[in-house]
Amino acid sequence: MQKFSAQTLLCLAMVATPAFAGVTVTAPANNSTVSPSVQFVATATTACSKGISATGIYTAPGVLVYVVNGARLNHSLQLQPGTYNTVVQSWDNCGASSKTPVRITVGSGSASGVSVTAPANNSIVSPSVQYLASARSSCSKGVAAIGIYTAPGVLAYVVNGASLNHNLTLSPGVYKTVVQAWDNCGSSLKTPITITVGSGGTPSGSKTFTNLHQQGSWTGYALLPTSYAICASCKPSGPQATWARKTGVSSPSVSGNATQHDIGGSTQYADILWNNHLIGDFSSQGLPDTKKTLIPTLHNFIYDVYFFGNNVPASQALEFDINQFVNGKSFIWGHECRIAGGHEWDVWNSNAQRWVPTGVPCNPINNGWNHLVLQVQRTSSDQLLFRSITLNGVKATLNHLDAPTTTNWYGVTINYQQDLNHAPQPYSIWLDKLNFSYW
Repeated sequence: MQKFSAQTLLCLAMVATPAFAGVTVTAPANNSTVSPSVQFVATATTACSKGISATGIYTAPGVLVYVVNGARLNHSLQLQPGTYNTVVQSWDNCGASSKTPVRITVGSGSASGVSVTAPANNSIVSPSVQYLASARSSCSKGVAAIGIYTAPGVLAYVVNGASLNHNLTLSPGVYKTVVQAWDNCGSSLKTPITITVGSGGTPSGSKTFTNLHQQGSWTGYALLPTSYAICASCKPSGPQATWARKTGVSSPSVSGNATQHDIGGSTQYADILWNNHLIGDFSSQGLPDTKKTLIPTLHNFIYDVYFFGNNVPASQALEFDINQFVNGKSFIWGHECRIAGGHEWDVWNSNAQRWVPTGVPCNPINNGWNHLVLQVQRTSSDQLLFRSITLNGVKATLNHLDAPTTTNWYGVTINYQQDLNHAPQPYSIWLDKLNFSYW
């Protein structure tokens, strides 16, 4: 829903707009070892109104081995054993192009590859690390087992079969982990994954507000079409829109202490926004920063939360925002999981006052807990950098840049929002383990 203004707590609206340019390569994984039959799966997006013209694969500089019309590519290449610095490139109908490099090692064994979806290579993770991986083999007898090494010779976990979904708890530090598969023909293949385990997935020197969902420092507002300005006359009891927030919920819960967020009412596409002022003006954490010495030093933020819905399809969208107001500039990192509108993540463009589709799917689990991690940055040149979205262990790297707008506010705030769809019906979302890190 329409983002209103920094001065009125940054309300949001659904506005379709073209995606920024980029190529997302689903397979093969970067720095992976694969079989001679290499499956390439990729999708391209562009801001060009005329769309994508073609997408292709280079196996070496200047060596275009395959090209297909359009934005989607799904093709197998037969390659000789060796290391390849491949590139998947797209061209749009406005004369621009975008590329994503994918380095692979083609082996000759019968095990054809280990694909690791999470964690991402060279990523910073929390002590509870979720591993998602699968293995394929040309062995007629299939894959026997797949496991995780946290150090040479240290097999921390192994499971029978070709897929793995497991959480490891690791102490802070750097780990050169390896996910390895063994087939029933005596061969094995491995994919190395280097991770840095921080306290809560953040580097040393960072600070974290923990369990913010449990606090009473959130204020709820109704946002109604078509202006989506804060409705000053609306009350939690309705009738245009209704809302409630209940802390201390033991079930459903991850920690035993979740918070329930309710939305209802008769207005199509009505939104309920909950806002929390963390640092600076109206700080709920005892950090007013009146001398303005803290907030100017902050450049990196992580919004880490678990959420549960028992009727997720009733939602138009769920929204999670990080906001920084400093030196007269407004940095609004808005993230929206569009559900009724097509199951895709959008990010907010403050200057254009519209949502930008990312091409990254958003399919939260219904009647199950979802884990969301958003990483953003205010760059040294004062640009907004949307770094990544990680949902249920699957990390999508965005690296999308935007420019700030102007403001008179000073502080760091976060938002959480629920939207009704075209056939409004009440629904609830539970939040748990909501942590916010900054440095």
